[in-house]
Amino acid sequence: MKSYSVCLRESALQLPRHNCVDNYKRRSGKWRPPQAAAKPNLHLPMRSFEVKNMTSAEDMKSLRLITAIKTPYLPDGRFDLEAYDALVNMQIANGAEGVVVGGTTGEGQLMSWDEHIMLIGHTVNCFGSSIKVIGNTGSNSTREAIHATEQGFAVGMHAALHINPYYGKTSVEGMVSHFDSVLPMGPTIIYNVPGRTGQDIPPRVIHTIAQSPNLAGVKECAGNDRVEQYTDKGIVVWSGNDDQCHDARWNHGATGVVSVTSNLVPGLMRRLMFEGKNAELNSKLLPLIDWLFQEPNPIALNTALAQLGVARPVFRLPYVPLPSAQRVEFVNLVKKIGRENFVGEEDVQVLEDDDFILIARLC
Repeated sequence: MKSYSVCLRESALQLPRHNCVDNYKRRSGKWRPPQAAAKPNLHLPMRSFEVKNMTSAEDMKSLRLITAIKTPYLPDGRFDLEAYDALVNMQIANGAEGVVVGGTTGEGQLMSWDEHIMLIGHTVNCFGSSIKVIGNTGSNSTREAIHATEQGFAVGMHAALHINPYYGKTSVEGMVSHFDSVLPMGPTIIYNVPGRTGQDIPPRVIHTIAQSPNLAGVKECAGNDRVEQYTDKGIVVWSGNDDQCHDARWNHGATGVVSVTSNLVPGLMRRLMFEGKNAELNSKLLPLIDWLFQEPNPIALNTALAQLGVARPVFRLPYVPLPSAQRVEFVNLVKKIGRENFVGEEDVQVLEDDDFILIARLC
């Protein structure tokens, strides 16, 4: 050890020493800032280029059934990862090709960013070889969207989902700049849902950013005329409206759907997207879809999964369960469509009001 210490000291003596006084004297009278280490408008990857780009935008464009996955909770407010894993496994077993993690349905808006990125990473780690993981890393703050997207790709997500800035809104040019700030990082799906953001993403924004090789496509909620407007130009579109997705897929050129309903009946939603026009099946599912969206999503979905025994009846506020009358309606819908078509194995229950737990703070 003594000789080792001597070697370290001798090695240290060989290091070059900088004379700060001499350096100061050699400076010119005009001070110049040091050269920046990072070039502007380029994102330094948080992991290797090869791993980061393991999935390309082209790989994402063929997905037909993507489930906007629900996030279950434990009574203490933490994620119920056991229930979550079981639900994702049900999606895989029934033919879903992708999941959106921490989207509106998954209540990403109620998560801290630490929770959000952890759940994306957990999903990739457990299921990334079996299903495409699309992390919702969008924000109304461009800085937050950049940071979250860097983290999302660092933990292995295959693609990012990005919404346009909401509440504060911005100009058309601001939207383009916002999306241009995140597109270089990896495969990206743009999400247009004016009912939630309060601002439509006009087609000229999508046509402008479509020049990026990382644009996988658009999740479009503005109707099937808009869907066809994009598909006619060769832009990939997923319907964001379950009640319109059959016609979007078979009459308007949509590649598929990002679905809420597939949390409950993934096998039937796969048939709707894969097996050609099926007006009878579509009509059979429409009452369930209408029931799911009678209140803002994911209120009804959370209630239904609790009734099916797939998730605990725990709600993170401000969401609260549907009242008893609507819970009875769901039981009747399950019987009509067939319990065997729904996720879970337990008999569907109405549940009492006292069975539901409401949690307000993040734990």
